[in-house]
Amino acid sequence: MRSIWNGAISFGLVSIPIKLVNATESHSISFRQIHTEDGGRIRYRKFCELEDREVSGAEIGKAYEDADGTVVPISDDDLAHLPIPTARTIDIVAFVPADRIDPLQMGSAYYLAAGGAAAAKPYTLLREALKRSNKVAIAKYALRGRERLGMLRVVGEAIAMHGLLWPDEVRAPEGVAPEAPVQVRDKELDLADALMDTLGEVDLADLHDEYREALEEVIAAKAAGESPPEAPAPAAGGKVLDLMAALENSVRAAKESRGEEAAEPGARARQAVAGPAEHAEVTSLPRRRTGRAAPKETGARKTTAAAKKTAAAKKTASAGKKPAAKSARTKKATASTKASAKSASADAAACKKTTAKKTAASRRHTA
Repeated sequence: MRSIWNGAISFGLVSIPIKLVNATESHSISFRQIHTEDGGRIRYRKFCELEDREVSGAEIGKAYEDADGTVVPISDDDLAHLPIPTARTIDIVAFVPADRIDPLQMGSAYYLAAGGAAAAKPYTLLREALKRSNKVAIAKYALRGRERLGMLRVVGEAIAMHGLLWPDEVRAPEGVAPEAPVQVRDKELDLADALMDTLGEVDLADLHDEYREALEEVIAAKAAGESPPEAPAPAAGGKVLDLMAALENSVRAAKESRGEEAAEPGARARQAVAGPAEHAEVTSLPRRRTGRAAPKETGARKTTAAAKKTAAAKKTASAGKKPAAKSARTKKATASTKASAKSASADAAACKKTTAKKTAASRRHTA
């Protein structure tokens, strides 16, 4: 790895030659600015405002501008001869427990490489002393035109240094926390603890930049003349739950993702939900309605579905009775017609018989 700074660690009267190496690297994808009409690159050129001409990098220097607009030129030679002991030295000033360092102060990370064979013994001595003491070293050093604060600690078999902000560069968290008083119940804390226990730990090596991977797929697709992959549909927003319900569901989902029994939210969670569910103090939200079936209706009160069903049954029965009644009436009319025809036929026969008798009697009288 290429060193970005050469100097020495000052450890009391011990001087350890070292090389400063970047401990991190960026994998982010950078873009160029182009002219959207023809794809031409957009470039910035540096002009001198007095001569109105472009100047080269060799002609560009540093200067400090005072409040009244006065410009004071500062050369690299001026910076190299600053009257401070940390110009080329990482000066260790104290050893403190690691938990004394506020993570808000931590900035860029570097590795300190031993500068040659002569530095191997004092380098190892400092490393082992840090290991045995379980402490970190606080040091001052100069880099890129300013004196900085640093923290030295052991990483593997190497010594690493984290750039630290000066204490007065860290803002106080005023106006950040909620101003209104908020009460958190023990049941809610128990469920939060259960959720933390369920989620457990994670191997940071398994985490990766999904945004960068998706961006690489888009670039590859467009470079090949293909359509970029479509983004997945956003998850549908659910109803806002009260805090207790949200914690319970979170514990359940975390267990399901780990293949554990989802119905068991854990001992703490069971104890937490033993009493009636309560809403969070921050906002008062309605409880989620469950999917239990409605109780059955009894007595004269019937559901709309039952009433419709009964009406349909009556209609069907009524429709079935109408043809039967019509058939009975038809049969009755037919029988009546037949009886009338039979009676008429009998009357005609009787009349004919009577006429025949009268004719015979008239013939005997005449004889």
